[in-house]
Amino acid sequence: MLIPRQKTPDLALPTLDHGPFDLAAEASERGTVICFYRGLHCPICATYLTELQKRVADFAERGVGVVAVSSDGAERARAMADKIGADGLRFAYDLPLAKAREWGLYISTSRGKTSIGIEEPALFSEPGLFMATPQRTLYYGSVQTMPFVRPHFSELVGALDFAIKNDYPARGEYVGAV
Repeated sequence: MLIPRQKTPDLALPTLDHGPFDLAAEASERGTVICFYRGLHCPICATYLTELQKRVADFAERGVGVVAVSSDGAERARAMADKIGADGLRFAYDLPLAKAREWGLYISTSRGKTSIGIEEPALFSEPGLFMATPQRTLYYGSVQTMPFVRPHFSELVGALDFAIKNDYPARGEYVGAV
């Protein structure tokens, strides 16, 4: 399990149009939002990423970078980026499933073709949304076992405004006896 205020796992992947992504080299003033998505086969992911695409500028105004990540290869990642009309959202691809596990993501097996007629990969990660600080510590994290009921990006932007104004610390950091 990832712990707030502690280092996140490394994350270095190729992107479609923005050169290599390396969380350790990110230069955003306040950190990076990392949106792990299931892949091209997921219609809910397409809708979710469309919403994220609309918020990239909002995050940038607050000094936060954004990247969408999946275990899809370059071709499927490109198809997803094209599908949602991505023009500012970075798409990283080829996420190794062992790395997905390091981030605490759940792994699912293929159920064949989805409702939109696209074959699921044999194995893929379920969604997760994280924010890492510039020091690469976990500020926010949410993981899911299903594609449904994901955090809203508008709420995350609002929460960032509150956190910035009030110098609000990452919570959930306690690891002692209970």
